[in-house]
Amino acid sequence: MTSPAVDAVLASTSQTVNWEAAFRRALPHARLHLWPDVPASADYAFVWKPPEALFTRCTIRRAVFNLGAGVDALLALPTLPRDVPVIRLEDAGMAMQMAEYVVLAVLRAYREQDAYAQAQREARWTPRRRLDKSTFRIGLLGVGVLGRAVAKALRALEFPVTGWGRSAGHIDDMSILAGDDGLREVLSKAQVLVVLLPCTPSTRGMLDRRRLSQLPRGAHVVNIARGALVVENDLLALLDEGHLASATLDVFAEEPLPQGHPFWHHPRIVITPHVSAATLVDVSVAQVVDKLEAIERGEAASGVVDVARGY
Repeated sequence: MTSPAVDAVLASTSQTVNWEAAFRRALPHARLHLWPDVPASADYAFVWKPPEALFTRCTIRRAVFNLGAGVDALLALPTLPRDVPVIRLEDAGMAMQMAEYVVLAVLRAYREQDAYAQAQREARWTPRRRLDKSTFRIGLLGVGVLGRAVAKALRALEFPVTGWGRSAGHIDDMSILAGDDGLREVLSKAQVLVVLLPCTPSTRGMLDRRRLSQLPRGAHVVNIARGALVVENDLLALLDEGHLASATLDVFAEEPLPQGHPFWHHPRIVITPHVSAATLVDVSVAQVVDKLEAIERGEAASGVVDVARGY
């Protein structure tokens, strides 16, 4: 269809120039306004961590598009309008990147690369008995679009994967458990726990000492969701006590991670600076435009956030 002649505002704390250029290419007939030069009202807002004042200075009539998958920062804004839908990115090139990151972490644990690296430092030639892959179970917390891509990549390597989500069932032959009992079962069998849940009031701090202790001794934790889901001091304690073998962390309660934080030099922790999946601007804009055009046709758009649930 011809690019709709809509009014839209763009407010992003990162890559503003790239976002602007991409939206102008994809929506040549739209009137695009950049924060802080915004009109009193507009049809749409394209935002990433926008200022509170955006929504007091500009009334949004049709929808607010979040330029990322995580919406916790946006939903925390007290000025966010409650009478228009909030729509998030569902993939935009992130799924494959996250799958790559998790596969790397899982293979590092399964093939015991840390042990071999230590043997190299000590000049020891020590072959290790290969672990049984059929019992090296992966627990996946979060089975949305990104979680399913991660599960597919792991299952292609013949790792057993069990998911935990809002509803029990099966997705692509993967068993999905739900509720407190389901969470206990997933934790109790996971040699690697992969965290991909949204950050909501019900998930914030959910992986505390009590729940992390339900993992088998020697288990590994991979968090690519939000740092606030894991109680950092409890994770550190369980690593120091030897209950957990390692943690691969891409997200943290405070970002950038403070210089004095104990994670930096912990021998059992691998840190990356929130790079498990970069938002690809052109791919993301194409997804936003598809959703916007659906709304303009009077159709339902996918990715609408349930504000009450927080995702």
